[in-house]
Amino acid sequence: MYQVVIVEDDPMVAMLNRRYTEKDPRFQVCRECPDGRAALEYLRSHPADLVILDMYMPQMDGLDVLRQLRAAGVSTDVIMITAASDTATVETAMRLGVVDYLVKPFEYERFCQALDAFDRRRQAIRSQSVNQQQLDELLHRGTAAPAEEKPEEKPLPKGLQPRTLEAICACLQENPQGLTCEQLAMQTGFSAVTARHYVHYLAECGRADSRVDYSTGGRPSVIYTLRG
Repeated sequence: MYQVVIVEDDPMVAMLNRRYTEKDPRFQVCRECPDGRAALEYLRSHPADLVILDMYMPQMDGLDVLRQLRAAGVSTDVIMITAASDTATVETAMRLGVVDYLVKPFEYERFCQALDAFDRRRQAIRSQSVNQQQLDELLHRGTAAPAEEKPEEKPLPKGLQPRTLEAICACLQENPQGLTCEQLAMQTGFSAVTARHYVHYLAECGRADSRVDYSTGGRPSVIYTLRG
């Protein structure tokens, strides 16, 4: 069973992350840390397999925690959770060994994908040998499909319908400035949950982009745009 440390200053979010993690019998939360300093103190003397790390915390943000962990020789895998997805931050986090990056708000299914990908990497590392295809799947997860296989030609995941996908794409195409899931739901007549499932699929297969909008003054919103 993988031992997981959750680093999150919001108790409600920490509880949700624990609940998501421990739904998977392969994972057990061994520690919750309310800030970066507590996480550093614990991880320097307690081995863990995975850290679920919030980016924005008081006193010390996630990148600072990562830098100090690596400087201390702690090589634990990290899944970063944040409300921001700017390129510079993502690139820095990846250079510091982040294995996945989840942008709030994210769905439980996306969280599960991150845990699955972590487990696949661990299993591959533990095996005596891997072939080229296995390495490509592990190292280039989420990259564009080969030229001879266009993303739209792949079968849709279970639960997604072609006509609904066409309607979602048409609505995004009519709104090149981008829409939130709630706005998309209002314009198409689907539920916000349904809209979210489809835009996440579009983003994962490279047909849509997402950005975080902080201009609302309240909770940041995620805006989706269809790629040209």
